[in-house]
Amino acid sequence: MFEQLFAWYNGLTDSLWGSLLLFVVGVLLLIKGGDWFVDSAVGVAKRFRVPEIIIGATVVSIGTTLPEVMVSVTAALNDNGAIAYGNAIGSIICNTALIAALTIAIRPAPVERKTLVTPVLFFFASAAIYLVAAYIFGRFDRWLGIVMLVVFAIYMTMTIRKGFKNPVQAQAEEEEAHSGSLLKDLIVLVVSAALIAVGADMLEGSSVSLATMAGIPTEVIGVTVVALCTSLPELVTAVTALAKGHGALSLGNIIGANIFNLVLVSGAAVTLSPFVIPEGSKLFGFNTSQLVEIPLMVGVMALMTLPTLAKGKLRRWQGVALLGIYAAFVALQVLIALGVF
Repeated sequence: MFEQLFAWYNGLTDSLWGSLLLFVVGVLLLIKGGDWFVDSAVGVAKRFRVPEIIIGATVVSIGTTLPEVMVSVTAALNDNGAIAYGNAIGSIICNTALIAALTIAIRPAPVERKTLVTPVLFFFASAAIYLVAAYIFGRFDRWLGIVMLVVFAIYMTMTIRKGFKNPVQAQAEEEEAHSGSLLKDLIVLVVSAALIAVGADMLEGSSVSLATMAGIPTEVIGVTVVALCTSLPELVTAVTALAKGHGALSLGNIIGANIFNLVLVSGAAVTLSPFVIPEGSKLFGFNTSQLVEIPLMVGVMALMTLPTLAKGKLRRWQGVALLGIYAAFVALQVLIALGVF
C-alpha cells in the first residue's frame, strides 16, 4: 500500500498539473500547521510560565526544522551526506537574512536579553565547530557529528532548565485564555508539526519539479528553491507569530532553528555518513562555500543578534540590511550558476 502511494506521489511530481496541485496543498498544510503550532506552543509556554523565546528556541524550532532533518538524514542514508552541508548553511542564511529579516523590517520588537544570551552563544559555538571542520580539517568525520549531537543535547537541556527556573509572571487573562487541556495542546503540537513536515515535503518536491520544467539550472534550484522550501515552516511560523503579536517567539524560533541546522541536522547526517567538504562552485578560483557562504552564515547571524543584545531591541534597519544581503547573495549564486564568474 505504501509503495503504491509513494509511486503515485512520484507520478504527480512528474507532471505539470500534479506538481501545481502538490504545491497548493503544501502551502495550505504549512499555513494551517503553522497557525496551530504557534497557538499550541504559546499555550504550553504560558501554562508553565516559560518565556516565549525559550519555547520558540526549543519546541517550535524542532517542529519547523523537521524538513531539513528529513532531507539531510535521507541524503546521508543514501551515502550523500554532503547535501546536509549545503542544506544547513543555506537554510541558516535564508532563515536569518530573509525570514527573520522580513519580520524585523515589518515589526521590530523588544526582546529579553537574558533569554537571548544562551541561544546566541550556542549558535556561535556551533558555528565554530563548522569553521574548524571547513577551514582546518577540510572534512566532517563521524566523531565530529557525535560532538554536534552532544552539543544539541546540552543546548536543549540547558534551555529547558533555564526556562523552568526563571518562570515569567502570567497575567490573569493569559491564564484564562489557556485554561484548556495540556494534553490537547501537546497533541496539536505533534499534529501541526506533522502537517508542517508533510507540507514542506510537498512544496520542495513540486517546486524542484516546476523549476526543472521551466529550464532553471539545477544549482540555482538548490540554492534558491530547495533552501527556501525547507525553510518555509520557519517563514510560516514566524509570520503567524508576528501577526499574533508574539515577536519574541518568532525570534526564538529562528535562532533555535539555526542552531538545530548546525548541530542536529548536520550532526545526524555526519554521524550517518561522514564527508569531505564538497568543492561545488568556484568564485575567483576559490570554493564558494568557504569564500562566501560560511562567512555569510556567521555574518548575518551577527548582524541580527549582536546589536539586539546590546540594545535589547530589534531595529528596522537590521531587517532592511539583511534583506539586501540576501538579495545580493541569491543574485551572486545565480550569476555563478550561469557561468558569469
